[in-house]
Amino acid sequence: MGIYEELKERGLLAQVTNEDEIREMVNAGKATFYIGFDCTADSLTAGHFMALTLMKRLQMAGNKPIALIGGGTTMIGDPSGRTDMRKMLTREDIDHNAACFKRQMEKFIEFGEGKAMMVNNADWLLGLNYIELIREVGPCFSVNNMLRAECYKQRMEKGLSFLEFNYMIMQSYDFYYLFQHYGCNMQFGGDDQWSNMLGGTELIRKKLGKDAHAMTITLLTDSQGHKMGKTAGNAVWLDPNKTSPFEFYQYWRNVGDADVMKCIRMLTFLPLDTIKAMDAWDDSRINEKKEVLAFELTALVHGREEAEKAQSAARALFSGEGDESSMPTTCLCCEQVPEEGINIIDLMVCCGLVKSRGEARRLIEQGGVKVDGEKVASTYAIVSREQLCAGAKVKYGKKAFHKALLKM
Repeated sequence: MGIYEELKERGLLAQVTNEDEIREMVNAGKATFYIGFDCTADSLTAGHFMALTLMKRLQMAGNKPIALIGGGTTMIGDPSGRTDMRKMLTREDIDHNAACFKRQMEKFIEFGEGKAMMVNNADWLLGLNYIELIREVGPCFSVNNMLRAECYKQRMEKGLSFLEFNYMIMQSYDFYYLFQHYGCNMQFGGDDQWSNMLGGTELIRKKLGKDAHAMTITLLTDSQGHKMGKTAGNAVWLDPNKTSPFEFYQYWRNVGDADVMKCIRMLTFLPLDTIKAMDAWDDSRINEKKEVLAFELTALVHGREEAEKAQSAARALFSGEGDESSMPTTCLCCEQVPEEGINIIDLMVCCGLVKSRGEARRLIEQGGVKVDGEKVASTYAIVSREQLCAGAKVKYGKKAFHKALLKM
């Protein structure tokens, strides 16, 4: 089985152009492809997993990845999947985020001479002369077709700024530039990017002729694609300082029953034969499947040692086995905790478990908070100093845990 057939069997491909050419090129290890990452934060998230694992799979098959950092396009903002305009970042913010991205990507793909490369579209987009740009590429774009694109249609009622309207042209120009300067002949992205990506393919053909072999593939993007990686309203980050290995493990350990095999198939590097065997497991082994998923992905991002610690800590919570020392912990000082103890809402805010007191209050009122195994019945509940000295275990949301420890 070639890598192209494997991608299809894993359920990763949604739409393609030039399928026969793509299959031949990818299977022969002759594709130079790019995936773009707008650096709107200083860490990648679990939502980037599909793209990162795809780059790794294709590089392992001999193809050359280009990780395109959107230093230029981030200054505009992609309207796809948005109901409002993105926050505008400074060039310094974007450069910092790009450096963080590369450190995390190096865990998935190998950079170096003749291997993967990272480029930043700020290097060519920010120096463009506007008049020259619209004269060069403007005639290649139909406004009527652009307005029919899904990424714009969903914003028309609420308002689409002219700034964001330019995003398709900028992303298309990226492929055009990479094709000419880096021999990039293929682009990958989520299926929400289909219109933007086709713009690049068509721009190359119109400017360079029908024989310019520029091809487009989009990954299957659904609840397990770019929308994955959010829990309780917060992103699941790849940076361990933002989402600890334990929290990362717990997120994947708690995916829905219906999604676990889909995630294993799409995101792990387990052989397909192994995955087919797991498909046949009895329903009573669903938690075993979830442990496999959580362990494999945590090991991929944080290493096997951290994955083993996270798994041990998770088992300690649910079965009384293992070591819970890896559980995320907040140490409180005496000044933060009155003699009579601390209010549960104050504790949750101090530990960073919620974004606001209102969110904590809602969780408690909905019965979604426990301390040391006991459901918190009132927003006025107090967690004693004695509990905190022993390490109070706070369960919040569906299955998230945190330890609060008072240091005397």
